[in-house]
Amino acid sequence: MRAIGIILAGGNNHRMKLLTQKRAVCAMPIAGSYRGIDFALSNMTNSHINKVAVFTQYNAGSLNEHLSSSKWWDFGRKQGGLFVFTPAVTADSNAWYRGTADAIAQNLYFLKNSHEPYVIISSGDCVYKMDYNKVLEYHIAKKADITVVCKEMPPEANMERYGTVKMNEESRIEEFEEKPVVAKSNTISCGIYVVRRRQLIEMIEKCAEDERYDFVKDILIRYKDMKRIFGYKIKDYWSNIATVDDYFRTNMDFLNPEIRDYFFKQYPDIYSRVDDNPPAKYNVGAKIKNSLIASGCIVNATVEDSVIFKKTYIGNNCYIKNSIILNDVYIGDNTHIENCIVESRGTIRANSYYKGEGKIEIVVEHNDRYVI
Repeated sequence: MRAIGIILAGGNNHRMKLLTQKRAVCAMPIAGSYRGIDFALSNMTNSHINKVAVFTQYNAGSLNEHLSSSKWWDFGRKQGGLFVFTPAVTADSNAWYRGTADAIAQNLYFLKNSHEPYVIISSGDCVYKMDYNKVLEYHIAKKADITVVCKEMPPEANMERYGTVKMNEESRIEEFEEKPVVAKSNTISCGIYVVRRRQLIEMIEKCAEDERYDFVKDILIRYKDMKRIFGYKIKDYWSNIATVDDYFRTNMDFLNPEIRDYFFKQYPDIYSRVDDNPPAKYNVGAKIKNSLIASGCIVNATVEDSVIFKKTYIGNNCYIKNSIILNDVYIGDNTHIENCIVESRGTIRANSYYKGEGKIEIVVEHNDRYVI
């Protein structure tokens, strides 16, 4: 493909509350076996983009570990590859990434040392499938300077969380508002952009010169009337993980057979780092209903409408309903968990009771599992 990829994966999101105290949003576990960034990476490799840069920053430990081998997404090659960039002290800068445009500016040599004519920029915290080739073909056909992937949201959606766009009959973007209090449109930007590489370098250098740091505010909105910016609408599944409710809903969407089949069984596939875990084990007395149980789990109790991640142990006479149990959790006997997200590597004592009333409760336990 005639493009390189950039995945923006360094942001901090306080709306995820306790869930991002020890990991980046892009490293959040999804659907039992994946991480948030796996979807953008898989879309890149499925679109035959062979050279991809990932910009990480906030709580990047587990994310960098997840990206330590590029073979899972087929980037282990002589030409191209997967490049992970974190903020570094240099002769020109000693600052953290101050925004999405600044992240690109601090690693501008990646763009300058590349030869492909186009750049695909994507956020790493969205769950979706996309052939970027189709967006690039649209971009070229429209003779656009920048193409923004957009989606129409339902009327009940909270538009304050998104950047909204308004397009004319030719799909050229005439208005762009970032997180408006009163939205004039229900069409949002999905955080996926196509731009010519040389033009991106020019705009990023101009931003750095003017001490501007945000890609949306300082490029898309600022150049709206000067550049030909077009919208490319999608209709397939797309979800942004920005709040606890978003994260919960996205995982629960995978209990829908149509969505599960779309991601798990329909080509192209979504890839992730593979752990050497045994299959899930269901002991006598286990009752599973409409749930996802990942590898390495041992279940002895009732699980309904829930997503259970890798290496979780659920004791006898437990009842788990409408909940998400993250990786490597030990749940003691006679425990009731409902409408909750249980943080990874936690130990839930026997006879515990957790139930989210009116909202999803995040359960974080710091009990010592192993006594020396």
